[in-house]
Amino acid sequence: MRECRYLLPLLLLTGVIHAQATATPAPVVAPAPMLKAQYDWGYAGADGQGKGDLTVQLDPATGQAILELQGLGERLMLLQGDRASGYRVQIPRQKIDASAPTLAAVPLPFFPQMGSVDALYQLLSQGSGPGVKVGKRDKLGPVKLTYKGTDDKGREIMVWLARTRWELQPVK
Repeated sequence: MRECRYLLPLLLLTGVIHAQATATPAPVVAPAPMLKAQYDWGYAGADGQGKGDLTVQLDPATGQAILELQGLGERLMLLQGDRASGYRVQIPRQKIDASAPTLAAVPLPFFPQMGSVDALYQLLSQGSGPGVKVGKRDKLGPVKLTYKGTDDKGREIMVWLARTRWELQPVK
């Protein structure tokens, strides 16, 4: 009878060891490559309309993000930073110069609030994000994107992006 009380734990342990030995290892996922892209953009909202260029550089491995929004020959917004040192956004027309430890805490005009560089990368490379619809795709991913959402005052806005340049650089 004494031997029986050790038999069940021994059988369970043997099954666990066997399961661990025969389990398939988790697949190794390569980090996403650095993305450099440029878009033509258009904007329509309660406060007016606009159009211009958006230049993007994203490195999911480090959380680095650089976004520059230009319109009518001037810089409308500059966002830069990384996961280690935080992010800074400058919006000269609105006299905004703010820093935050995470991308989620940075106010991004014209974009859905994205919690991370990975989420922003997914938005641009796959067209996935709240309020985002893909109008046209090619073999590289979304060519035309539309975002319908609200501004910081709760008013409806619509943003169109049309990709003009796309470059992926392998992770070193």
